[in-house]
Amino acid sequence: MKVLEVRRRVEINQQKEQFSNAYIQAVASVAGYSLYKPAVDDDSVDWGIAARGGTGRIRSPRLELQLKSTSRDLLDDSNVRYPVKLKNYDDLRMDNFAIPRILVVVLVPDNSADWLQQSEQELCMKYCGYWLSLRGMPQTQNTETVTVSLPRSNQFTVSALQSLMQLISRGNQP
Repeated sequence: MKVLEVRRRVEINQQKEQFSNAYIQAVASVAGYSLYKPAVDDDSVDWGIAARGGTGRIRSPRLELQLKSTSRDLLDDSNVRYPVKLKNYDDLRMDNFAIPRILVVVLVPDNSADWLQQSEQELCMKYCGYWLSLRGMPQTQNTETVTVSLPRSNQFTVSALQSLMQLISRGNQP
């Protein structure tokens, strides 16, 4: 019985990862950006998002992100509280990267059958992704995880991604 439980947990985690990848791909596609995926995630970067051209100080701005997905109940009135592995926290809090980095956490329903609804008129993915820049966050004494608070107002939407890319093109970082 224990082996089956572990296998199911691994399978559901793989499903969450693939679903969150699809979420990022959908948002970036509708926003008009291209995506790239590092061959190896050894630097806490799962995806990169690239704009073409532009008129800002930085041409062809880019944004890199660490992507997580969970179905756990992590919401309160104003935040999503998510435990980030210490390695990811330390990688994402550095402030000397050429390409800005953010954390994106995609929340999904507990039951995978509820993640997606489809008809001839619409395709609905549930629930939502939230983003947070950890740049400049303090060092921690924690040894395994650091729980971060992603504001619920920081939904990772098409317009939010476009705003982030415009910010980067002006020479600023999220």
